[in-house]
Amino acid sequence: MRPNRFYNVIRIGPVEVGTFNNGRGQTRHTAACTAPGCGFSTEHRDRSAAELSARTHRCTA
Repeated sequence: MRPNRFYNVIRIGPVEVGTFNNGRGQTRHTAACTAPGCGFSTEHRDRSAAELSARTHRCTA
């Protein structure tokens, strides 16, 4: 199985939003916080939903 390849990556504060194709051939969008010890990440069908979760994320780390 090949690794996920993220494209169209942007950064909103400490959160990175990227797009990838999963193993089923579907396009998915993810938002993940890069702060040490945070652990926030979400996966969405819509790019706008991933960006919204990145904008509203309040880092607890």
